[in-house]
Amino acid sequence: MKTTMLKQSKEIIGLVLVALFIYFFIFWDYKQFQSEFSIPQQWLNLNTIFLSIVIEAIPFILLGVFVSSLIQIFVSEETVKKYIPKNAVIAVIPAALLGAIFPVCECAIVPVVRRLIKKGMPLHVAFVFLACAPILNPVVAASTYFAFQSNPSILVGRMGLAFVLSMIIGLVIYLFFKNSNQLKLTSEELVGNEAQKQETLQVNKWKATFYHASDEFFDMGKYLILGAFIASLFQTFLNREVLLSLGSNEFSSPLVMMGFAFVLSLCSEADAFVAASFGTTFAPGALLAFLVYGPMLDMKNTILLFAYFRTKFVLCFIIIVTAIVYFGVIIYQQFI
Repeated sequence: MKTTMLKQSKEIIGLVLVALFIYFFIFWDYKQFQSEFSIPQQWLNLNTIFLSIVIEAIPFILLGVFVSSLIQIFVSEETVKKYIPKNAVIAVIPAALLGAIFPVCECAIVPVVRRLIKKGMPLHVAFVFLACAPILNPVVAASTYFAFQSNPSILVGRMGLAFVLSMIIGLVIYLFFKNSNQLKLTSEELVGNEAQKQETLQVNKWKATFYHASDEFFDMGKYLILGAFIASLFQTFLNREVLLSLGSNEFSSPLVMMGFAFVLSLCSEADAFVAASFGTTFAPGALLAFLVYGPMLDMKNTILLFAYFRTKFVLCFIIIVTAIVYFGVIIYQQFI
């Protein structure tokens, strides 16, 4: 009874918020409000950046939760386990290859990976997919090609580094965590929750898919908004001139660009064009650090990772990805 009332109250609050949004969108006189109240330009910029991040991410979040729901309803645990090699080392290769054909960006990858882990995919294999899918997919490859037509080595370097480094990341995760459960819910609780959902959803599979997708979307939405707000704060108030002054060094510039990638939280389908704008300031190695690190780890997906995985594991994952991408780029740029 309490659960039903809580669900109904959430739906009412959601409808009220949507109605308020529509009202202000149609009837609110923004220019009059701005003329009556002096708002600092920086806060106006923050508002613009925040909205652009959210609007850019929402379609991909929708894609991610829908794919996650399709996996939940139509893919059995037996199917997932059947196509994953038993050998932990060999298993990272098909995960990386799957990322090359799966059009999911970093905005949408977390719910998909979480669902695959719930279905029985080993932890390290799922995180290989998380690391490489936002970079290796065909849409990102095309955008990188068009952004760097004058320097195709950036495309080759981005795809090659993402493929190799994602597998190394997966193997290091396996070394430290094996196949331990790092989701915030235990395996027993997850099984219980899923069984309860199946009992309450006495509908056909497609309706169940949309139910799951809507639940996950609103669950993840609050973390997306939080991540977008934090990212917009950094973009607005961070002194970029200081960071650019550090970018002239061969060893510090990749770190600077990795920091930029984390803070800017750009969608991997569009980040190549931003990276291209830094082409006259940073060396190719630093640009590759930006293009490889950002899709693997940025402000948005870090918030989501902390929400759904254990804190210790997420902190270790951040350190592992940062170290491997940095040293991978340092080694790679010796050959370009």
